Amino acid sequence: MVKKENFKEDLDFYRKNINNLKNEISKACNVAGRNCSDVLIIAAAKYADALQIKKVMEIGIMDFGENRVGDLLEKYNYIREEPTWHFIGHLQSRKVKIVIPIVEYIHSIDKISTLGKVNNEASKINKVQKVLVEVNVSGEESKYGIKPGDLMDFLSLAKDFINIKLVGLMTVAPFTNDVELIRKIFRNLKILLQKSNDNFKDIMLTELSMGMSNDYKIAIEEGATMIRIGSFIFK
Repeated sequence: MVKKENFKEDLDFYRKNINNLKNEISKACNVAGRNCSDVLIIAAAKYADALQIKKVMEIGIMDFGENRVGDLLEKYNYIREEPTWHFIGHLQSRKVKIVIPIVEYIHSIDKISTLGKVNNEASKINKVQKVLVEVNVSGEESKYGIKPGDLMDFLSLAKDFINIKLVGLMTVAPFTNDVELIRKIFRNLKILLQKSNDNFKDIMLTELSMGMSNDYKIAIEEGATMIRIGSFIFK
C-alpha cells in the first residue's frame, strides 16, 4: 500500500478536489445554518496509498480514516509526519492491540466485549481512547452496528470503562438515490445522540460521524460533525 503505479503526483489534482469539497460543504452548511468549522473532513484512505496521503496532507487535510488494520499499520509506519488517524472499519478484538497506539478515534464499536478489549489495551499505555458507537440505523443485515433500541443499554455498560471516552455515534446509510431515506437515517442518529445525552448526562456525546462521498451533504444538513470522504478526494 505504499506505492502504486498510477500515483497522481500533481498537487493541483488533490487541491482541486479538496477545494471543490470545501465549497460543497460550505453550501450545505449555509442551507443548515451551520458553521463550516463544525464539520471535520476525514479523508477515507481505504483505496489510497501512503504517498497519496502525504500529498493530501500537504494541502492541509490532517485527519485520515482507515478500514483495515494491516493497511493502517503500514501507512502509519511509512508516514513520518503525524496526521490524526481514525479507525472507521469493523474492529476485530484480536487486532485491538495494534490499533490503540495509533488512532485518536475508533468510530466502529458495536460490542461491549470489543470495547472491554479496547479499554484493557488503552490502560496498558495510560491512554484514554476516544470512541464512537456504531449504530445500524438502517437495519440492513449487511451492516455492522448495534440496533437503535439497544443503544441505551449499551451506553449504560460502556460509560463505566475508565480508559474509554465515549464521544459520539456513527452510522452508514444505504447506497441509494432515495434522498429522504438517507435523510431519515441521519436524522434518527442525531435523535439518538440527543436521547443518549438526556439519559446519560455524565457522558455528553458531541460527535456524529455520518456521511460519505455520495451523501455527505445530506449528513451535514442533518448535523454531521465528522464526514468520511474517500472517492471525492482520491478519485
